[in-house]
Amino acid sequence: MSDSAAVVREFLSLLENGRAAEAVEMLTDDAQWRNTGLPTLRGRRVRRLLLDMERRKIRFRADMHHLAADGDVVLTDRTDFLRIGRWEASFWVCGTFRVRDGKVELWDDHYAMGNVLAGSMVGLANMVRGR
Repeated sequence: MSDSAAVVREFLSLLENGRAAEAVEMLTDDAQWRNTGLPTLRGRRVRRLLLDMERRKIRFRADMHHLAADGDVVLTDRTDFLRIGRWEASFWVCGTFRVRDGKVELWDDHYAMGNVLAGSMVGLANMVRGR
């Protein structure tokens, strides 16, 4: 596994395990976080959002299906899970990461908004049914 791939795996693992303070230390000062259909976050705004998600008990998990690295660029094919209390949504994500000097410089996630909406509705139905 390349160093860049290891950086991305560690970054996502820290977020999954409720260790956002450590994860944000793995971001460059000028890091960018892009999400389909949402504004790009940069620098301190990325850090604040990740720390705020943890503070609000918004849980994140990523089931990695494929990961490929070419130099400093890492591509991920994964299913992401977001959980708030009893509600949980899952949706497919294709991510592009760029690593610079051992830190994440770019986190660019692509997904279908319809897929996110469907996953959210399934999560709501499961919550109502007590699953």
